[in-house]
Amino acid sequence: MRYARSLALLGTALLYLLLGPVVVLAVVVAFAVPRSRRRLWPWLRPTRRVVAAWAGAVALVVAIPVIAPDGWFPLPPGGGALVTPSYVGRAVSEQPIPMELPQHPELAPNGRSSMHNDAWASDAYAGPGPTGDSPEVDTAWYGVEECATLAFDERERLVALCGDLSGPTLHVIDPDTMRPLVTKDLPDRVGNSGKRPWQDLCGGSYFYLDAEDRAVLATTDRRVLVVATHDGEGDPDLTTEESYDLSGVVPEDDCLIALMPDWEGRIWWVTGDGLIGTITETGAEEPVVRTLDLGEEVANSLATGEDGGVYVVTVEALYKLVADDRRHRPVVRWRTTYDRGTSQKPGQLSQGSGTTPTLLPDGLVAITDNADQRMRVLFLRTDDGEEVCRAEVFEKGAGATDNSLVSVGEGGVVVENNHGYAGPWSTMLGFATQPGFARVDVADGECRVSWTSDQVAPTSVPKVSLQTGLVYAYTKRPSRWGASAWYLTAIDARTGRTAFAVRTGLGTMFNNHYAAVTLAPDGSAYIATLAGLVRVRDRVSE
Repeated sequence: MRYARSLALLGTALLYLLLGPVVVLAVVVAFAVPRSRRRLWPWLRPTRRVVAAWAGAVALVVAIPVIAPDGWFPLPPGGGALVTPSYVGRAVSEQPIPMELPQHPELAPNGRSSMHNDAWASDAYAGPGPTGDSPEVDTAWYGVEECATLAFDERERLVALCGDLSGPTLHVIDPDTMRPLVTKDLPDRVGNSGKRPWQDLCGGSYFYLDAEDRAVLATTDRRVLVVATHDGEGDPDLTTEESYDLSGVVPEDDCLIALMPDWEGRIWWVTGDGLIGTITETGAEEPVVRTLDLGEEVANSLATGEDGGVYVVTVEALYKLVADDRRHRPVVRWRTTYDRGTSQKPGQLSQGSGTTPTLLPDGLVAITDNADQRMRVLFLRTDDGEEVCRAEVFEKGAGATDNSLVSVGEGGVVVENNHGYAGPWSTMLGFATQPGFARVDVADGECRVSWTSDQVAPTSVPKVSLQTGLVYAYTKRPSRWGASAWYLTAIDARTGRTAFAVRTGLGTMFNNHYAAVTLAPDGSAYIATLAGLVRVRDRVSE
């Protein structure tokens, strides 16, 4: 048969798409056995023309994300479609959660402003999310580029801070096509963080939209930029309106990690080495910049309260800081240490840090610790930093997270387990990390674990929709077939039962690698992956 070899190769590729890496293993085993190798190789040995044709096809596929504009092609499919479920569960009815969150006067509306949604870092949306009604999945291929933080401008366009191996980029993205409408290149990484690109938080992870729809972000060359996201006509635009050079106060071997405004409008920022500062516009020609050196590593974002408090967690302690009214300098109101453990666990980007502080109703703030035996969720009072209670979660020696707690109302938070994730290779070939979600509630000064779930979420930043009553996480199922299937999974915030899970894709390109689940105003869920964007939404009525 003239095209037998090509058909054999195409058949093998089809089997890979259906069954996954086990097909590759079978081929390797076949060629490892001398008897079968002697039979197969003379028949399959390709001619120069066949080698050139296949090499050209591979080169074309590899060149697509380089030549074509971002978002013009979907993410390529991986292997294992037949051996992994595309959808489990069923559509559910909304069960709203009562919880009011204060609107920060210097931030865009709650749910649209930052990775953790609002000043309280609640990770809660007042609006809808998917309910599992015949969900549709769309993807956009960006090459090797991940958009760690997504926000929404007043016209519901995505504003995305993304990064590739060289450095970060800012996009305004059409929410329907997921194609960038305008792009701003930011300074490249300078290599002084000492971390690998996929672990580097310097100037490429956190930003926020202010009340004027401007993106406020830190750069790798130690500046804070204020960037308009649209022009006077409302068309997408990325023009720098303000630039604050902090190179005079931030050492060259340090870098800016995160920033948030306080209720008075000061911009607070923090570096990886624990230098925290404020930028205050006083009407003078130059803004006032003040700093305080905490001397402890920081790897997470900030939360701010109506009382003027700014909350930051280091690898040693949780701090509440305020600004001196006269000099605008950061002042420590209180400092509460926690059990940091003795080492960095797989699943953490820092040397054993607690999570981004989450402010809660009734004057509470919550974080996790990094205890060696079993990690714990801690609740403290915001007025004095005294611990109210704590609760152990997950199995002994198998609990770790760097991802923020999710506020689910009535004094409750949901915590996710990321133990076992050391990098993208941790989830290849059907492998998964340690399972675990837990809800912890505090009432009358006592903590209790209300439910647990065995869903596996290697690194997702989960979110809750207060309208649907569902917690949305990005999960992965272990597979004996070696298939790496990724899912948007919805968990009932009240009971911990899995409502539904929809497969978003297969393979490493669908790994979210610490990017957040983001709910859009229309109820769509977006997840950034190592190679682009995924959108999941309920069936759209014609």
